[in-house]
Amino acid sequence: MKAQIKKKVIRRLNIIQGQTRGLTRMVEEEKYCIDIITQAGAIKEALSGVENLILQNHLETHVLHQMKTGKEKIATDEILKIYKLAQKKK
Repeated sequence: MKAQIKKKVIRRLNIIQGQTRGLTRMVEEEKYCIDIITQAGAIKEALSGVENLILQNHLETHVLHQMKTGKEKIATDEILKIYKLAQKKK
């Protein structure tokens, strides 16, 4: 993984850990449901950002390498797999 992307991913994951601990406290303290749902949504959004960074890294490193070394079929299959996963999320 590229060092700059790895640093960003780890930073974001640490933030998400804090958010999930906060979410747990909110549930334990029986906070207002809408506030809990809002916080859960923020965590989902943050995880989506992590996924995007990892995808960026994969495309810029692994897929690019596959394309340059004559493994276009593998690269294409991986891109389509990622696309299909994204479609399921909608």
